[in-house]
Amino acid sequence: MIVISICATDEPANKPLNHTHRGTCCELMVVSQNTVAHLTSRNMLQPLATQTLRERHPQRRNHFSVEDHFHFNREQGTIHDWHQARNILVTEDFIVGMITGLEQEVGPASTLVMYKIGEEWGLKDADFFQRNFRQEYNRELRQTNLSFLFEAWWWPFVTQGWGNWDIDLSEQKNGFMFINIFDSVVARTLGDVGKPVCYLYAGMFAGFFTGLIKKSLGCIEIQCYAMGETYCKFLVGKQERIDAASFWQNEGASASDIEKRMKNGQLSP
Repeated sequence: MIVISICATDEPANKPLNHTHRGTCCELMVVSQNTVAHLTSRNMLQPLATQTLRERHPQRRNHFSVEDHFHFNREQGTIHDWHQARNILVTEDFIVGMITGLEQEVGPASTLVMYKIGEEWGLKDADFFQRNFRQEYNRELRQTNLSFLFEAWWWPFVTQGWGNWDIDLSEQKNGFMFINIFDSVVARTLGDVGKPVCYLYAGMFAGFFTGLIKKSLGCIEIQCYAMGETYCKFLVGKQERIDAASFWQNEGASASDIEKRMKNGQLSP
């Protein structure tokens, strides 16, 4: 299951759309038939209670499960998440259609378009996350352990089906880090096509961390499930590092080769 924000809103037509608040966006949940069966078997598609789960438990933090994160209303035909964003169920064919449609419209530039979509999304989500984190956890970001902070950002994406992650902060002091994504919905849907395909993820990571630290960062996928690997791996850092990694990748370097060169401080091709 995966959620993708699209430009839609429940706000009145004469009210400006606030793109930085998830509650004004509509999101797509891409689900498999197994997920639909799970929702039905758990009897989750029922009318909403008078109060949402968040209203009933304002201090609750461990809302990781589908049952806790989403509110399903069969009578109204709506699904809202913990942040009051509207969600729509679609199938994985949506991912295929979106990527195929972009390729037909703009050709090879479709990968850049996907990256830019993710980057813009990440920038806006960084703004939302910072405001929401201060309100929900009653603390400043700079006072928070980074591992906890990043998990607080990513857990809704895990619930929404973007996949589990592992973030390596060991090289943070050197200005870069690695992110592993397990079960990328894009790579899983497209299958083994022999090349990286998770440009939406790469753009989102670049945008989010740029917005978070207020410094321009880029991101590149150096290993992908769609290349026959067991998981996807991303490098986040300044553009000079991304350019170097891109060059090495085009020359046939593996993810482990690129990681080793980065950790050794090599930047020039």
